[in-house]
Amino acid sequence: MSRPAIRHLIGAMSGTSADGVDAALVAIEGHGVSMRGRLIAHQHHPYPAELKRRIVAVRTGASVCLHELGELARQISFAHLPAIQPLLHLLGDKPLEAVAAHGQTIYHQPPVTMQILDAPLLAHLCACRVIDDFRRADCAVGGQGAPLVPFADYLLFADAHESRLLLNIGGIANLTWLPSRGGLNAVRAFDCGPGNCVSDELMRRADPAGPGFDQGGALAAGGNVHPGLLQLLGEDDFFKIAGPRSTDGPYMMRLFDQALARLNSNPPLNLQDQLACACAWSAQAIAAGALQLAGPGPLSLIVAGGGALNATMMKRLAGQLPQTRIGTSDELGVPAAAREAMAFALLGAATLDGCAANLPAVTGATGPVILGRITPAPIGRSDCW
Repeated sequence: MSRPAIRHLIGAMSGTSADGVDAALVAIEGHGVSMRGRLIAHQHHPYPAELKRRIVAVRTGASVCLHELGELARQISFAHLPAIQPLLHLLGDKPLEAVAAHGQTIYHQPPVTMQILDAPLLAHLCACRVIDDFRRADCAVGGQGAPLVPFADYLLFADAHESRLLLNIGGIANLTWLPSRGGLNAVRAFDCGPGNCVSDELMRRADPAGPGFDQGGALAAGGNVHPGLLQLLGEDDFFKIAGPRSTDGPYMMRLFDQALARLNSNPPLNLQDQLACACAWSAQAIAAGALQLAGPGPLSLIVAGGGALNATMMKRLAGQLPQTRIGTSDELGVPAAAREAMAFALLGAATLDGCAANLPAVTGATGPVILGRITPAPIGRSDCW
């Protein structure tokens, strides 16, 4: 059967901040490395408070029995439906190729990585095939399993006339460098360090029933940065790795707690000061990563992710990179909140095409691999070609 000129996939992403599910309905032209994606619609559905609490507890080391872990995967799958369903209705009579769902990361320390999702359940709920488990194929051949979105960043943002640096600030901050005169093999990327993960955890500790984040960085703006703490935070060996490198929120939080204990400040740093230090640390790590990938001089930095809404972090980042023009992916037609969900729609299409979408120079894998696991649609309910 011939392939349609335009395919429709839904990408679904829940990041390490565990704030909910972003889903993007994407129209895709072309196949493999010649794909181009256009966003049709984006939906966000927050996790219910109890589900988010359970995810955070498991991610931060709480013991969990196998039954609870399996039930957590089911509840995460159910929580995807309110984000995906409105997009299914928008399709009308157009076929949907697949839902490409990242799943919820609960552990990432390569070569071990775990994103949980009940893919057969989600396939049943959405009446279509589901592609999930994108990271482990890369880990199986020696890669970090992250970052994976640089493949999609290249398809969405590469420009023949302008070199671009893409920054996503989720729980972890990661950078993608797209040189203007380079092809896919010239793309470089890595996790540069903490994004929102430390600030979010500090807020959860201070107010377990609260929103779990410092809105706009308002509290951080009223705090003072302790230079000694910032120095200790930058000493970990992770920041000395040229790449490939990836990390996870719990590891960054351990570094923060250990540095705070070593500092042994008297009086102890209050919440606002700790938040100010967390913001400054994120900005410091991002700026160092930007200079490592792109070198000194004028630079175009395109920001996406929840951290783009943290005015305090963005102000500190601008101070660290004074020659840099900082904008958002919205300016290039990709809403910042939808970027990662769009990326996984493109990664899912690559899976269906049999196209390797890991970049060994980025992840450290010994070679290219096809990412993702395909769960077929329920019998008699598939509109896939």
